[in-house]
Amino acid sequence: MNSPSTSKEILRKSFLLLLLAGPMVAMSAAQEKPKAAPAPKPSAPHVSAARPSNSRPATTTHSSAAGARPGNTRPGTTGTTPGRTETGKTGTAVTGKSGTGATGRNGNTSMGRPGTSATNKMGGGNMGRGGNGGMAKGVNRPVPGRQVSLRGGGTANIRPNGQIRSINRNGMHIEHGLNGSRRIESTHNGARIVTTGRNSGYVQRAYVTRGGRTYVSRTVVVNHVTYTHVYRSYPYHGHYYYGYHPGYYYRPAYYGWAYNPWPAPVYYGWGWGGAPWYGYYGGYFAPYPVYPSAAFWLTDYLIAANLQAAYQAQAAANAAAAEAAAVNAPPSNAPPEQQQPNDGNNAQAANSGTVTLTPEVKAAIAEEVKAQLAAQQAAAQPAGAQPVSASSAAQPAAASSEEVPAALDPARRTFVVASDLAVSGDGQECQLSAGDVITRLSDTPDDDNKVNVSVSASKKSDCAAGKQVAVTVDDLQEMHNHFQEQLDNGMKDLASKQGTSGLPKAPDTTTVASDVPPPPPDANAEKALQDQQAQADQTEAQVVKEAFSQGS
Repeated sequence: MNSPSTSKEILRKSFLLLLLAGPMVAMSAAQEKPKAAPAPKPSAPHVSAARPSNSRPATTTHSSAAGARPGNTRPGTTGTTPGRTETGKTGTAVTGKSGTGATGRNGNTSMGRPGTSATNKMGGGNMGRGGNGGMAKGVNRPVPGRQVSLRGGGTANIRPNGQIRSINRNGMHIEHGLNGSRRIESTHNGARIVTTGRNSGYVQRAYVTRGGRTYVSRTVVVNHVTYTHVYRSYPYHGHYYYGYHPGYYYRPAYYGWAYNPWPAPVYYGWGWGGAPWYGYYGGYFAPYPVYPSAAFWLTDYLIAANLQAAYQAQAAANAAAAEAAAVNAPPSNAPPEQQQPNDGNNAQAANSGTVTLTPEVKAAIAEEVKAQLAAQQAAAQPAGAQPVSASSAAQPAAASSEEVPAALDPARRTFVVASDLAVSGDGQECQLSAGDVITRLSDTPDDDNKVNVSVSASKKSDCAAGKQVAVTVDDLQEMHNHFQEQLDNGMKDLASKQGTSGLPKAPDTTTVASDVPPPPPDANAEKALQDQQAQADQTEAQVVKEAFSQGS
């Protein structure tokens, strides 16, 4: 057994060892302490379009510079927007959620699925703001087909079923839709000639320069009827765009009457019951049962005008396709898959489900109508003053400065398709036609000058609702221009009918000419379109022989 002194010595030495070992253990523990798990990266916030405010200051204008939608009252007036339950809620949901989908119904489910990983990454947060060009690149992938070099120069692109997709030859570009439609474009003696169908198209020529701005005129031909519009040209990122310039304006009070609620909802009969187009699209479009304001009346007017155009264009395309099939049928020695005629549909991309132009999508269109009414009212000047165009009211005067086209305005997302358009998404082609509705999702064009859009509403044979496709900025700008033109037509029609058929009486509906009124129609426009049509027929006959003689 140890003596007391020995025990004390052992205790003393143990205490000293503990004092010396403590810091060493602490240092070792600090060095071996596991690193804390990194904080999760915050997901990109969902940025929605601005919700319409309950009032607008009298000086506020809607423009690309302002980037604002019209609120619940018209600039310079009081009163709330009619149909707030529908437009204040569903309409805002559409425009506010348009980044994640076209209608807030289809888009959310489709955004995260189709496309590449780049698309999936963008789907959660940047959609409401438009994202960037990378998303369009994910959708804008090459479609199946083959490219053929033509003897004597030029190229042709052939679809897998043997249908010609496009031709570039001798300065002429020919584009075929999936539904048999055809668009032809060329330039002769400084005039741009665009044929959109049999007996339809336009001829564009340089017109005037005012205040450092360049304007062009378009003589439009539709079934032997001609009329003229003026467009202002401006550059943006190496491209020239054309913005619609009104030929006249109404008094500001008339725009306010059209924008604001009427004293009481109006029942109105359009008389479409026996119209073939109305019966044909009966499962797609139904007019509002009542109209709380002219904005909703104009919405139905615009949709109906586009559907009538779609019906006529499809009838013309069917006739042209049948004629072309007889003249340009592939030779008997062509591969079997190229012997099959095109049925105007793409089975993989067709929408086989129930299709309806929903109240939410119509509310989004109504918001666009009100935005344009507000812009035109701001642009209209008092009697005796020269107004400026609504599209340039807030733009700098320098002609050399770049200007964001209305097609890329962050405040503008909803577009009504104005004409047949073959588009693609994720390597699959599908067709858009007049009256379909799309929502732009990206703001920055890709290398092909295309942006990503989602199909909000479509007819059965067109691109499926919710599908993402790439559309050129030029095509979107033309949709916007056509929207403005049709709104002017609708305001003119409404002015002639106000005070009748249950419509309330409007204030002063007289007009004031704009600073650049349109010139008389080009007397040679119709002949130029007919000559181009004949030349395209001849070119296609030659291309069919050359392309199929080279085999598959």
